[in-house]
Amino acid sequence: MRLFVALNLPSPVRQALWQAVEPVRERGLPVKWVRPDGIHVTLKFLGDVSEERAADVRAALGRAARGARPLPLALGEFGVFPDFQRPRVVWAGITADSGLEILQHRVEQEFEPLGFPTEARPFRPHVTLGRAGREARPRDFTGLEAALGDLQFEAAVVVESVDLMQSTLESAGAVYHVTHSERLS
Repeated sequence: MRLFVALNLPSPVRQALWQAVEPVRERGLPVKWVRPDGIHVTLKFLGDVSEERAADVRAALGRAARGARPLPLALGEFGVFPDFQRPRVVWAGITADSGLEILQHRVEQEFEPLGFPTEARPFRPHVTLGRAGREARPRDFTGLEAALGDLQFEAAVVVESVDLMQSTLESAGAVYHVTHSERLS
């Protein structure tokens, strides 16, 4: 199973974000866009995990979520990683209180003893909206920075659970579903 830990946004917020990005999607950029039902905040990518390890993974998620409270998130601003000269990921930014960073750190701490190395890069909360195609060249993204700057979107949500997600790769893209959920109380 290909697994990751994520925060899922309410469906109306995912749909509104998808609609807000429509002017950029219509530009015909060499980007594989995430479908609305796949919009989420990744806390940790685990990769391929055997069925035999599922109970340990669920238990680690439970320990990471223990004592964490619901997380207020504000979505807005758009950008790319690593930069506009050679964008690989198009994202929507997230402003959150310190609870999100604490939860993400706890996820890292609980999964590391299970053989999932901690992320070397600092955590930058975001929602991935699309990934550049491998064949894309820098000139293919001319005007992207201005187009993202013209977008208007703001949403505030409170996320009340952290989810263990399974990713299934299909020809139309990845399909995600929740395999286990821990309530933030």
